[in-house]
Amino acid sequence: MDVGGYRIVSLLAESGMGRVHLARSASGQPVAVKTVHARCAADPGFRERFRREAAAARAVTGRYSAAVLDAGPDAEEPWVAIEFCAGPGLPEAVATCGPLGDAGLGALGAALAEALAGVHAAGGPHGDVKPSNVVITRDGPKLLGFGVAKRAAAGSLAADGRALGSPGFLAPELLSGGARPGPAADVFALGAVLAVAATGRGPFGSGRAPEVLSRTLHEEPDLLGVPGAAWPWFLGRCLARDPAERPSVAETLAWCAGRAAAPPWWETEPVADLIRVQEEEIAELLGWATEGGEPRDPGDPYAAAAELGILGALGVAPREKPAAPATAPTDPRTLWR
Repeated sequence: MDVGGYRIVSLLAESGMGRVHLARSASGQPVAVKTVHARCAADPGFRERFRREAAAARAVTGRYSAAVLDAGPDAEEPWVAIEFCAGPGLPEAVATCGPLGDAGLGALGAALAEALAGVHAAGGPHGDVKPSNVVITRDGPKLLGFGVAKRAAAGSLAADGRALGSPGFLAPELLSGGARPGPAADVFALGAVLAVAATGRGPFGSGRAPEVLSRTLHEEPDLLGVPGAAWPWFLGRCLARDPAERPSVAETLAWCAGRAAAPPWWETEPVADLIRVQEEEIAELLGWATEGGEPRDPGDPYAAAAELGILGALGVAPREKPAAPATAPTDPRTLWR
């Protein structure tokens, strides 16, 4: 089965809006292909909004952003192809390897701020910066979650200004109304993500969405456990209720980069090992497909290998992995060079 010239290997996830597949490009590289159910695309304005959102997402460039490679807004089931990012999600990395220290936070913050700078240069904002939209790859953190289909279905973020973010990472001005998403709101969300990376918990707690949103509006962020003296001060600035008091993306990038150290934490153990394991899982699945197998359906446990690459970043626990194929024609290290 092909979608827009991409060979489907495995179904990763399905929702009321569409499906996410692991696929191969014509050159053999792994790609994530998202398709939208035809019934969801029946709205006359959907395809035009989808086309506009896909074009905006494709304009985003940079080392730390997952590239939107292609899109098919006129297909019966509209689709978008996105760079496949193999590695643990930020929540998994923190849960497995522990909270980040000063240098690790600096490297992560600088990478994500650089990604946001690219999003804003392309006409952003991102609008949904959160830990589950960050995957740690061998090349560093990758910011996901441009939400092409979601925004198109919602009537376009650019068209109506609706906030599409997540509780705990949504800026206060977006909750009280009267403000449109912008760079300052993305800085707020980035500050919350770094707080999670530093402490393992959200700065506005957990629980039901209304409770988290209420704390965001009325309480100071919980930064207990953030290392050192400078980081709590800086994250407090990022999480300021008044967007005018927050640092710019450029200031955030410079401040974080000044605290990063070589080698970056994603190149060191045990994070590097997590990345290698997930690359190998995906390589096994892609290598098996090369041998002539049919695409797997969601009930087949072999799809768990792909879940490690994408669904792991969404906090979904992988199912039991079956035995590897007898032969592995693809060297996993060559897939992410």
